[in-house]
Amino acid sequence: MKYIRTIFIITFVFIIGLLGYATFLEQAQGSSYVAEKVYHTWCFFALWAFLALLSVIIICQQKLWRRTAVFMLHCSFLVILVGSAATFITAHEGEIHLRTHIPDNSYIVKGTGEIRMLPFKRFELAQFHIDYYPGTQAPQDFVSQINYTTKDDQKGSVSISMNHIFQYQGYRFYQFSFDPDQQGTILTVRYDPWGTPLTYFGYAMLALSILLVLFNRKEEFMRLLRHPILQKGALTMLLLVCFNPLSAQARSIPTINQEKAEKMARMPIIYNDRVAPLSTLAHDFTQKLYGKSSYKGLCAEQVLYGWLQRPEVWKDEPMLKIKDASLRQQLCIEGKYAKLSDLFDGENYKLQALIEKGQESKAVRELDEKVGIILMLTNGSLIRPAKGVDFSERKFSAEIFYNNFPFVKILFMLNLTMGLLTFLLLMMPRRTTFYVLLRFSIAILWAAFLVLVFGYALRWYIGGRIPLGNGYETMLFLALSIMAFTMVMYHRLTYLIPFGFLLSGFTLLVAWLGEMNPQITPLMPVLKSPLLSTHVSVIMMSYALLAFMVLNGIMALIQLRRGNQQQVEQLTVLSRLMLYPAVFLLTIGIFLGAVWANVSWGKYWSWDPKEVWALITMLIYAVPFHQQSLPFLRQPKWLHTYLIVAFLTVLMTYFGVNYFLGGMHSYA
Repeated sequence: MKYIRTIFIITFVFIIGLLGYATFLEQAQGSSYVAEKVYHTWCFFALWAFLALLSVIIICQQKLWRRTAVFMLHCSFLVILVGSAATFITAHEGEIHLRTHIPDNSYIVKGTGEIRMLPFKRFELAQFHIDYYPGTQAPQDFVSQINYTTKDDQKGSVSISMNHIFQYQGYRFYQFSFDPDQQGTILTVRYDPWGTPLTYFGYAMLALSILLVLFNRKEEFMRLLRHPILQKGALTMLLLVCFNPLSAQARSIPTINQEKAEKMARMPIIYNDRVAPLSTLAHDFTQKLYGKSSYKGLCAEQVLYGWLQRPEVWKDEPMLKIKDASLRQQLCIEGKYAKLSDLFDGENYKLQALIEKGQESKAVRELDEKVGIILMLTNGSLIRPAKGVDFSERKFSAEIFYNNFPFVKILFMLNLTMGLLTFLLLMMPRRTTFYVLLRFSIAILWAAFLVLVFGYALRWYIGGRIPLGNGYETMLFLALSIMAFTMVMYHRLTYLIPFGFLLSGFTLLVAWLGEMNPQITPLMPVLKSPLLSTHVSVIMMSYALLAFMVLNGIMALIQLRRGNQQQVEQLTVLSRLMLYPAVFLLTIGIFLGAVWANVSWGKYWSWDPKEVWALITMLIYAVPFHQQSLPFLRQPKWLHTYLIVAFLTVLMTYFGVNYFLGGMHSYA
């Protein structure tokens, strides 16, 4: 038994290491190379099969069928692996290129170049067209209208578009590409009669078994939930925050007055491939140049108008922010802000000289981009009026209010300040003042949560979709999840309040720093699926719980050094408790993403770097469930240390893949 477990652990660790290595190999050598050398090899297939075989042996040795829910959970993963094996062995994929009214009932198999016949007598493209977002040239969907005749002379017609596939006798047709003249289309043909049904059956088993594990009174989750240590009070709180906004005095700079600026703000334009009020462009323009949405007491619309009408005056305003000190020194600029005129020596553009010398750093590119935006504005190419397009005055009013309501900045400052203060004052003795401050902190937590909900809902209303389409929006949802979890749990464990403030504050800070794209843009066609919002929101809730476990682990290690065994036990029980919904939500999110991928582009798993790292994260966090096989995880010290280190995989999945590896998920 011990021998089998040792082999299983070695194989398990080797697979995780191989998966991580493969993502970096893909970055260096390309997707085709790593697919050929790793993912699509029989050795890789045999490695997973060997792990599955070892799992079956261990399940039998432990007689796991006596615990129905846990047995079903493990079997669901085995069924998913069997489905994946069936896909690997029996499935194939190809492409068919159709021109309008030219029938073709064959397709070319990828990899082999083999030509195979479709189960139709006639298969032709009647029409291809692109649906655009109103008033823009941004594609909303790509649609192929197909006419077909079956082998038994049944005629039919179907529209194939992004996230809307056509299925017939085990064949699945996906919109893939189109000809530049829009008279032809390219469809992906996927034939997987066994793998997909088996895998989906495994997903269904997984969902059912998760519910059984969570709600079975005999299983550990329900026992932990009833643990008496969680009913006891924990630590102390305090909160206090000061916020003194400063306003700069405006000097006489040529522009329009405030009344005209407010009228100008409502002008409909095409911006980021959607109809938006000019206010949004003005705010982005001013923020891009100056790092703030106002300049010397002038609102964003006044700044935009000034640059548009009187650039010869505004070029001498120091409003181009340069963060890099060495670049400022090279350009002989004092302070953090440069004038546009500082960047020109007569007719010579100073940045061009730096680029020609091979000194094109990130700071140079950022500054050059700011100059480019100014030139686009002054030559008339930045502002595109939306003529003859219907728009909602109410939605415009909401967007203008949203532009002038810096709720993310306010909340990250508020939450971080409160979180730090309460964390420092955790050891205060419980007195009357403590309870007063505790109630006050809870009230502020609720107020901050409601403000964030309002801002998020406003963005939802403006964009006309669930705000989960880019990194900025997922960070907002993550902050919402963290604060919601805090409010659900604080009545049992009051020390979760500073955790909630700190984690949500840091999350909002990341969003505010501009590391994500904060612009409200329409979704690319492949992302226009209800599965997207479900997939992302479930993953974000999981990340929120995993982040809580990190702070929980840090606190546990601190209390362990102080010898406070009662609080260590409480924190340990809480970590074990949160582990269940955290890992289960992550697992559900991963497989919802797989379903979405299958609906969108025909593959429920394509070994994209983000998919791989999400799988690695799930596997690593599944380890603490197996304390019987890994006795060291029964000790609070090692459990919390493991959970803290494991969070590095979450950071790699969410941030590292985007910035270092890329892939199909780089938009997120």
